[in-house]
Amino acid sequence: MAGLMLQGTGSDVGKSVLVAGLCRALANRGLKVLPFKPQNMSNNAAVTPEGGEIGRAQALQALAARVPLHVDMNPVLLKPQADRTSQLVVHGEVRGTLGSANFREARRSLLPEVLASYRRLEARCDLVVVEGAGSPAEINLRAGDIANMGFAREAAVPVVLVGDIDRGGVIAAVAGTRAVIDSEDAAMIRGFLINKFRGDPALFADGYAAIERLSGWRGYGVMPWAHAVGRLPSEDAVVLERGLGGGSGKLLVACPILPRIANFDDLDPLRQESGVDVAMIPPGTPIPAEAALIVLPGSKATMADMAFMRAEGWDIDVLAHHRRGGMILGICGGYQMLGRTIADPLGIEGAPGEIAGLGLLPVDTVLGNRKALREVSGKALGAMFDGYEMHMGVTERENGVPFALLDGDRTDGAVDAAGCVMGTYCHGLLASTPLRAELLARLGGRSDGLDHHAGVDAALDELAAEMERHLDIDGLLALTEYHA
Repeated sequence: MAGLMLQGTGSDVGKSVLVAGLCRALANRGLKVLPFKPQNMSNNAAVTPEGGEIGRAQALQALAARVPLHVDMNPVLLKPQADRTSQLVVHGEVRGTLGSANFREARRSLLPEVLASYRRLEARCDLVVVEGAGSPAEINLRAGDIANMGFAREAAVPVVLVGDIDRGGVIAAVAGTRAVIDSEDAAMIRGFLINKFRGDPALFADGYAAIERLSGWRGYGVMPWAHAVGRLPSEDAVVLERGLGGGSGKLLVACPILPRIANFDDLDPLRQESGVDVAMIPPGTPIPAEAALIVLPGSKATMADMAFMRAEGWDIDVLAHHRRGGMILGICGGYQMLGRTIADPLGIEGAPGEIAGLGLLPVDTVLGNRKALREVSGKALGAMFDGYEMHMGVTERENGVPFALLDGDRTDGAVDAAGCVMGTYCHGLLASTPLRAELLARLGGRSDGLDHHAGVDAALDELAAEMERHLDIDGLLALTEYHA
């Protein structure tokens, strides 16, 4: 079978969405395509049908390819939980914690498992589209690499390098990559493409030719800034620093940007409502008093993020919002923070200990070493929804009513007596059109009634069509061993 790998001149150059768009374009041509990322570092993850977890970017790429999620699509997932430590997930299951001291040696030992996942996918399809991580120009990380050239050379997968012209310096970024990597790595790169171009591509013709001359690689096209990308979930927390809201005449939904924020794509369905302004609140900025709803998001380090919330004074803002009768929704780690206490007796997130929560819900959480990973369906706010659970804590509700009734006679979450404070472990529930409509009605607003999942699917088709128009996809296919 065949494979093709997209690597980048840096992080956030658009590799994830280009892989998704290429998967959709090739699927639309009738090919059976599967996505793959050897190693991902992200706190945004998705639950697979078999009960494992992979990066949400690979979940989007699987959707683009119109195939079910599988743990082989992202065999190694690193979930940062402190500045120098990450939870290690291999083939969808937690395998411990990696620190900066043992990171290189540990990832080198994971290469056989990465290759095994790739070979299994390769045997099931016409083409595997592979996403790299960071940049191959980070030659200080080359030893033991499994995410970029270390994988490409072991698996004999041709590479196309993606450069981001929007950030500037793309000629130097592509040509500079050629200058710093060794000759055997450079031989794996068969070409480049330019991403996020604004304006008339003819103005970049001389620059494009300069890159071909300086690098010795062939160009495969210039991809314009694709507005459809704004309707797709984003994996990287760096995007949270953009678009902090501020629209007038809309319901304001405020969400603090916690240091270990996770699965913030839970908010995407609200972002796409025309009558809603979602404001991501950066550190150093108070939560706006005019917010109609405060969402406390998921967190990979709930106790540390709770302490950070207090240090920022956001706890004061949340409690003031509550006294004014404002609505609060906590999801996963945010739900735990709304409770009375969060305890970590085993030191799952760091040193063993306990911290007080906001005390707005009659619940207490104890973190443990068993991770709940499952797809869920149920009813909340009078509406049906589908979602997933992904957490390492057990939360006990002393009294009151649950937030959701789940299939299988289970309950989830909690709601305060006034119905203004809600907490849930269910990610993805805001994608339910009826549930979202009911939530906005309680806030005094109105939903557009759009199907979020259909909107994402349509955006993938738009992205694929743009790639067909502006990139040499036939040429990209010719780089692989695929033969129609």
